[in-house]
Amino acid sequence: MRAARLINLVLLLQSRGTMTATELATELEVSERTVYRDVLALSAAGVPVYAEQGRSGGYRLVGGYRTRLTGLNRDEAEALFLAGLPGPARDMGLGEPVRSVRRKMLAALPAGLREASERAGQRFHLDAPGWFDDTEPPEHLAALARAVWQDRVLTMRYRRDGEVTRTVSPYGLVLKNGVWYLVGRVGDDLRSYRVDRIAGVEEDGASFVRETDFDLPSFWAERAAEFVRRMLRETITIRLSPHGQRILRRVVEPPAAQEALDAAGEPDPGGWVRTRLPVESIDVAYTYLLRFGPEAEVLEPPALRARLAKAARRLGELYR
Repeated sequence: MRAARLINLVLLLQSRGTMTATELATELEVSERTVYRDVLALSAAGVPVYAEQGRSGGYRLVGGYRTRLTGLNRDEAEALFLAGLPGPARDMGLGEPVRSVRRKMLAALPAGLREASERAGQRFHLDAPGWFDDTEPPEHLAALARAVWQDRVLTMRYRRDGEVTRTVSPYGLVLKNGVWYLVGRVGDDLRSYRVDRIAGVEEDGASFVRETDFDLPSFWAERAAEFVRRMLRETITIRLSPHGQRILRRVVEPPAAQEALDAAGEPDPGGWVRTRLPVESIDVAYTYLLRFGPEAEVLEPPALRARLAKAARRLGELYR
C-alpha cells in the first residue's frame, strides 16, 4: 500500500512539476503529515525530492529526474478504457485504478504534451446521468462490476412483480440515460436487468466461460431497437404545422419522430403535413398531443380526436 503511494507521489511530481504538501495530500487522499514522512522516505531511498520554501514553493524533483516505474498492473490496464468516464468508473468501485492509470499515462508523456490532458478536461466533459436523477449509484453496482470483471456466476434477487431469484452469468454493465443495466445469461437466454431493482447479490464461487463472439455494444443496440419496436404498438394519424414538425423530436421518442417524418406527405399551402405517428398507447398519444398544443391535429382514431377536443374545450373555459 505504501509502496504504491510513494510511486504515485513521484509520478505526480514528475508530471506536474512543483506541488505543495496540501496538493499532494489531496491527490493521494492522505494527511499532510503522511506526505512529509513519504518525502523523507523517498529522499532516504535516493530519489532527489527537493523542498522549495516561500509562497510559491513546494516539492519538486531535482534536475529533471524521471522514474520509469510507469508500467500498468492488470487492474489499471483494465481501467484504462474507463479513464474518460470517472463518474461511472467510481460508481463501479474502479475510481482508484482509473486515477492511478491517469497518473502513469501523464508521467509517461513528454513535458510538452502533459498539458494536453488538462486542456481536454477543461473543454470536454461527459455528464452521463439524466437531469433530476438520483446521483447515488445503485447499492449492488460495485459487486456486479467485480463479478463482470472476474466472470463469476451470481445468485441474484430481483424485484419485478414481486421478488424472484435468478442464477446469472454476468456479461456486462450498460449505463443508459443515467440508469445502469446488467446484461447476463440465464439458462440459454441473454437478458437485461435494471441494477436499481436488484435486491441482493451473492457470488456462487463458480466461474463461467463467455462466448468469444459476444459483443456487448452490438447486443445492447439490437435489444434497444427491439424494445422500441415492441413499445410502439399503436399508430395514429395526425396533421403537423411547420412548427409542430420542428418540435416533433422534442415531444416524442426519436424513433417514432423519425418514422413520422419519413411518412409525412407533401405540405399543404399552409405548410401542414399529414403523417402517421407510432405510439406506445392511446393514453400516451393523448399526453404527447397535449404537448403540441395547437401545432398538431389528430385525424384518427376518432376516440382520441374526441378526447382532445374535449380537452381543448376545457382549456378554452379556463382561459376565457
